[in-house]
Amino acid sequence: MRLIKTVAAGALALGLASTAQAQDPYKVGFIYVGPVGDLGWSYQHDLGRQAVQDHFGDAVETSYVESVPEGADAERVITQMARSGVDMIFTTSFGYMDATINVAEEFPEVLFEHATGYRRADNVSTYSARFYEGRHVIGLMAGRMTETNVVGYIASFPIPEVIRGINSAYLAAKSVNPDVEFKVVWAFTWFDPGKEAEAANALIDQGADIIMQHTDSPAAMTIAEERGVLAFGQASNMANFGPNAQMTSIMDDWDPYYIARVQAGIDGSWVSTDTWDGIAPGMVAFAPFNENLPAEVVAEAQAAIDAIAAGTLHPFTGPINRQDGSAWLAAGEVADDGTLATMDFYVEGVTGDIPQ
Repeated sequence: MRLIKTVAAGALALGLASTAQAQDPYKVGFIYVGPVGDLGWSYQHDLGRQAVQDHFGDAVETSYVESVPEGADAERVITQMARSGVDMIFTTSFGYMDATINVAEEFPEVLFEHATGYRRADNVSTYSARFYEGRHVIGLMAGRMTETNVVGYIASFPIPEVIRGINSAYLAAKSVNPDVEFKVVWAFTWFDPGKEAEAANALIDQGADIIMQHTDSPAAMTIAEERGVLAFGQASNMANFGPNAQMTSIMDDWDPYYIARVQAGIDGSWVSTDTWDGIAPGMVAFAPFNENLPAEVVAEAQAAIDAIAAGTLHPFTGPINRQDGSAWLAAGEVADDGTLATMDFYVEGVTGDIPQ
C-alpha cells in the first residue's frame, strides 16, 4: 500500500510539474546596437518587441539589452542572454553576425534571428528589409527638390546595406535631375548624435540643401530644421524634430515579422531561413509626406512606391555602370539578390572612395 501511495504521489508531482512547465512563458530576448531611445533603428526594433509582448500577452516574456557594441562585447552579452534560459534571441545589427554564429553553436537549443547579416546555421535565421527600395523613392524626391543640386548623405559603415542605399538613392535622383551630385560623409557609427550633427553641418556648409542619413539619431534632422534645408528621416518618423525639414521618412516595420517568428518558435514550426522583404509586404514603409511638398513630387513618389510594390519597378535596372565606367547591368537587366547582398562598389556618377 505504501508503494502504491509513493507512485501515485510521484505521478501527481510529475503531473503538476508538467502543468507548470506548460504554463511557463516562451522567453524572447533582443540585443540592440543603440539605445531604445535613439528614435531610429533600435527604437523601431523595440517597437517590434513591444508588439510581440502585446500580441502574446503572458504567454511570452521579452527582455532586451541596449547599446551593445559590435564585436567582443556583443558575443559576451549574447552568451549571457543564452545562458539566462531564453528560447529565442534577436540580434539586431550587422556587426553581431559572427558573434551570433559563435554563440548559436554553443547553444543549439536556442533559436537565433540575426538582422541584416548573411551567415546562417540550423538554429540561426537571417532577416532584413529592402531599404534600397525606400531609398529609390527618396532619391526621386531629392532629385526633384534640390535647388543647389547637392545632396548630402550621412553614411554609417561601408557595408553592403549602406552602399546599396547610396547607389539606389543616387540613381533615382540622377534619373530626374542629371545635374545632381551626392556628397557622402562616413560617420563610422550607427548612433552618435554629436557626430551626426557635425556631419550634417559639414554637408550643408558644402552646399547640400537636402540631407539623407543612414544613421540612427534625429540629430541630422534637427540640424536640417535649424538651417532651413530639407531632409529625410531614418528608420522611424522624425517629423517632430523637423516639421518643416522632413519630406518623409523611410520606416522599418518589424512587428509582423517578429510576431510570426515567435509564433513559429512556440508551435515548433520554426526553421532556419533568410527573409528579405521590402515595400510590398510592408517591412519598408513611409512617414506621411510633408504637406508643403509640390503635388507632382508626391504623386511621382507614390507612383514609384506602387510600382515597386507591384513588382514593375526595380531600383537596380540597367543600363548601369560601375563607378569606374565599366559595365555592370545591360539595358533592361535587373540586379540579382546575390550581387545586391554583397555590393561593395559605387555606381557611375557617385564621387569619392568607399573606405576600407
